Amino acid sequence: MPWLDWLSLFVRWFHVIAGVAWIGASFYFIWLDNNLDTPPEWKKKQGIKGDLWAVHGGGFYEVAKYAYGPQTMPEKLHWFKWEAYSTWLSGIALLVIVYYFAAAAYLIDPGVMAMSEAQAIIRGITLIAVGAVLYEIACRTKLANYPRVFAIALVILLVVVSYLATHWFSGRGAYIHVGALIGTIMVANVWLNIMPAQRKMVHAVAHQQPIDPAWGAGAKLRSVHNNYLTLPILFIMISNHYPMTYQHPQNWLVLVALMAVAAWIRHFFNLRHLGQVKPSILISGAIAMLAIAFWVSQPRAVDAGKAANQNTEASSVTISSTSLQPDTELDKQVMALVETHCQGCHSSAPADDIFRVAPLGVKFDNWEQITRQAPQLVNRTTVTRDMPFLNKTNMTDEERAVIAQWAAQR
Repeated sequence: MPWLDWLSLFVRWFHVIAGVAWIGASFYFIWLDNNLDTPPEWKKKQGIKGDLWAVHGGGFYEVAKYAYGPQTMPEKLHWFKWEAYSTWLSGIALLVIVYYFAAAAYLIDPGVMAMSEAQAIIRGITLIAVGAVLYEIACRTKLANYPRVFAIALVILLVVVSYLATHWFSGRGAYIHVGALIGTIMVANVWLNIMPAQRKMVHAVAHQQPIDPAWGAGAKLRSVHNNYLTLPILFIMISNHYPMTYQHPQNWLVLVALMAVAAWIRHFFNLRHLGQVKPSILISGAIAMLAIAFWVSQPRAVDAGKAANQNTEASSVTISSTSLQPDTELDKQVMALVETHCQGCHSSAPADDIFRVAPLGVKFDNWEQITRQAPQLVNRTTVTRDMPFLNKTNMTDEERAVIAQWAAQR
């Protein structure tokens, strides 16, 4: 459906724009808070706790942070919240458009677990909701007072979620659901803690009332959590372009390892903002990335064969409304065309000299997979006509017309 592709494009574009705004603001304010200098005495008397000078875009800027707040509340006070809300709303919309509207193609992998579209969607929503609730409960307990212990607990939560998701959904769908959980946690931090704390502070200053230090401490804690989760979620946002990660037999472990390295690299920059430069973090992070790349890139012909068998077995129990074999002469023609032009890349064991893993996780090993992903097959070969890739197999217009005719009769 071309209109769905255009909707996906517009929502994804907006999601990226909103995400850049949110992440940029997050990075800037963490950097700003960690680089404030102790002001001179005359500024302290004005209530300034720390200040910073910067030059950008041809001008000088002075930024000051008050220990309490200004004596009078300014008429224009800038809030940073819609960047977070719009990023999450567009991300959830994209999840629905890509993975729920086309669950049979992108979310469900019968070789992983046989389920209906409704079951897959319910599991996905439940995974995100339960994970976010568990995180919020943990933040409201004494566990939040012990950063290292809390970090371990959060890692355990993400490991469990990653394992469950990759054993329920397709690799691509699993990764995006872990990302949706992280994004939900981050926006919930803004909505449920950071913004309420800021409103309390603004109300207290406006009415000359004391500020409870716990408000700022709680908001700062959630901001730090969001800061460390930023690079992991950025990887997940681009992960669908790299099937060698989500198609790996231990894809959940690949995801956990990459998220851990990303958070570790972020730690280097957070320390650097505080004046602590530790190259060992960057070096160890680079070594870890190389180790992951080497591990993931190892040949696994046996695993590919096993995956093919699993796909064949799964198709015999998950499809009842669609024939497992081509029935008509037109079906057989399409099957032959897919074998000729598609299976070189889109199979459990690609024979292509470039794509060693099925692009986007799309496989056409058997007729069940072809019919299940027929909308994508038809769209890419007869509408956008960008497949086969660079038309390496020289698919003709007549052959594309056969696929279009088959789609019209379905």
